[in-house]
Amino acid sequence: MTGAPDFSRLTFPQGFRAAAMAAGIKPSGKPDLSCVVSDHGCAWAFAGTRSTTAAACVTRNRELYAGGAPLRALMVNAGVANAATGQKGARDNLDMADALASVLAVGEQEVITASTGIIGHLLPMDRVLSGAEHLPEELGDAALPFAAAIMTTDTRPKLAQATLSNGARIVGTAKGSGMIHPDMATMFAFAFTDAAVEQTALREAFPGIVARTFNAVTVDGDTSTNDMAAVLANGAAGETDLSEFLEALEGVMRDLARQIAADGEGASRLLTVRVTGAASEAEALAAARTCCVSPLLKSAVHGADPNWGRVIMAVGRSGAQVDVEKLKVSVQGVPVFAAGPLNYDAAAVSGSMKTDEVIFDVDLGVGTAQGEAWGCDLSAEYVSINADYTT
Repeated sequence: MTGAPDFSRLTFPQGFRAAAMAAGIKPSGKPDLSCVVSDHGCAWAFAGTRSTTAAACVTRNRELYAGGAPLRALMVNAGVANAATGQKGARDNLDMADALASVLAVGEQEVITASTGIIGHLLPMDRVLSGAEHLPEELGDAALPFAAAIMTTDTRPKLAQATLSNGARIVGTAKGSGMIHPDMATMFAFAFTDAAVEQTALREAFPGIVARTFNAVTVDGDTSTNDMAAVLANGAAGETDLSEFLEALEGVMRDLARQIAADGEGASRLLTVRVTGAASEAEALAAARTCCVSPLLKSAVHGADPNWGRVIMAVGRSGAQVDVEKLKVSVQGVPVFAAGPLNYDAAAVSGSMKTDEVIFDVDLGVGTAQGEAWGCDLSAEYVSINADYTT
């Protein structure tokens, strides 16, 4: 894969500041505790994993979301998921939020949390609480330190931004490399904006944005206990056209989703599947994501094998309606199937697949809806990373 963009000068929108530090949670000694703080109360929208073994941070954030109160801060630890840790884990999660809230002189209900790392381990609360006490001393407007501190098996930080016509900005950051098959709403995605957006409108739009972006990503078919996505809007830049804002927010989230897929554990290629001719957007997304999660298709992409039969297999089991007499498949822009096999130069298509991104286009032939999903190839390195993850 090509190198990551240079985010060293990227700053958060006005009114937001962030801090990151090495609190000793990760054995590596790398930054592992971080926060983003707003000078003003934020309207917000949230989506959390649908896993029935959701982590304490997701459960508490969901409860706060139902309350509807504005937010002032987000606190993240990387290294320990604090999932499957019972009542002790729930209390630790609350104490983590309360510790930062106390230093910032805000209510604990104004602070949401996120944890990522190994499931079943308790947080080292002495380090977390000590870190929370000192985090605000490091607050600044640079976005990269926060993006780096939330990583686990990621190979690079993930950031994206957009600027609106009135000067308002959106800056998004995400982490995720393995255990990626979101069903939301170890993937995080956070967007921060100084646009003034009414909370009801933000919350009405967010589920659809999540469905078309983060729920269209898959690396390995495993949904994390800790997946979450959130957007915080502090209004510091004033009123913003809602349609323009939502389009820009979806663009930022889409960019982050593609970065997550491209940085899948052991990945060497981004896999993009674009589905048209579907009966509904939901069916288009289902067909595209089923292709992206297929181990057979992912292996073919790794080997630069234009095996379109694996696409036919995947859409057939996706639950989407298909008219086989109208079904079409293309690989890297080359038609390979149209109601039957087509003649094409397999060696040339294989050569075109030896690049950073491999694109399959599929027309289901039953309607006008479309959708897109992203994944990555399946390599031996993926097995090696996960075989040795805790040992």
